Amino acid sequence: MPTSTNTQSNSAGISNRAIGRIVTTSAAAAALTLDVGFVPRRVIFHNLTDRLSEEWLEGMAADSALHTAVDGVQTLITSNGVTVSGNTFTLTATTMVASKTFGWVAEG
Repeated sequence: MPTSTNTQSNSAGISNRAIGRIVTTSAAAAALTLDVGFVPRRVIFHNLTDRLSEEWLEGMAADSALHTAVDGVQTLITSNGVTVSGNTFTLTATTMVASKTFGWVAEG
């Protein structure tokens, strides 16, 4: 019989959610770290200008994400994704492109 692995966490029924919007200037792109006040277990980050999305789920490697392109094609990226550390998550300068509008949701 094949073996499968299930990894899950439960915060005793307590759910946290933070939602935000970021508009970058025309200055050079720079990495961004956001402190949401709880440990994120899911981060969804949308580039609303270019219609690109990154989604990170608890258990994924640092700097990785499920990337969704404009045409809907999804790929697992292992660089320029999302890194969660404690109560923060970080996005690279490659993701935080200048002169764009972003929306994000963090759940924990």
